[in-house]
Amino acid sequence: MKSKKLLFYLLAGILGGCLPVMSLHPLYTKEKKEVVFENKLLGTWVDDSNSIWDFKRADANENAYKLTFTDKEGKKGSFVAHLVKLENRLFLDVYPGEPPWDEKDPNKVEWLHNTFFFIPVHTFIKINGIEPQLKLQLTDDEEFNKLLKEDPNVIEHTSIEGKLVLTVSTKELQAFVLKYADDSRVFTKEGALNRKKTEARQQPAEQEPNEPNNTKPNQG
Repeated sequence: MKSKKLLFYLLAGILGGCLPVMSLHPLYTKEKKEVVFENKLLGTWVDDSNSIWDFKRADANENAYKLTFTDKEGKKGSFVAHLVKLENRLFLDVYPGEPPWDEKDPNKVEWLHNTFFFIPVHTFIKINGIEPQLKLQLTDDEEFNKLLKEDPNVIEHTSIEGKLVLTVSTKELQAFVLKYADDSRVFTKEGALNRKKTEARQQPAEQEPNEPNNTKPNQG
């Protein structure tokens, strides 16, 4: 258990000291009526710390994304993400998509960021905009605990290995995040991610302004 705790807090350092709030239940119902798909989210985004967020469609028949997170040191996490629309607000429900260890060699950790999820739990992110920047707000358990100190009964929760985990049902969780969507103790300071430019976008093959135009016939 000590090694698990060590990895747990090591990961917190990698993420800038922030531990997101976890939930036993997802932010969307089984029928997934609240789940939407936005093509604008697809692609590769980079945050201020040079961490990379890569969104791909997980399944053509399901409104889910495969999210690969790579930090500035090259350590990765693989997740399944659902874009959830509650009233007029958007949230991402994020769930681990791959085991953090290599099945052949448990001591080899390929998906380091997945070690954060020692139990299969969800976390959620508030989305304030997608284009031209992906604007989002994460949760932070230190800030969240400030709310719990003021009102311990504000939402049902427990502690697993010293980690705060919400235990309310999906419907109760939805009502909670809507009520506290603008509370900085639940969703922290907004961050902005920029779309990573591909070589094709940076220098389109069909646009060569510095090269002579050889399409016209030679008049001389």
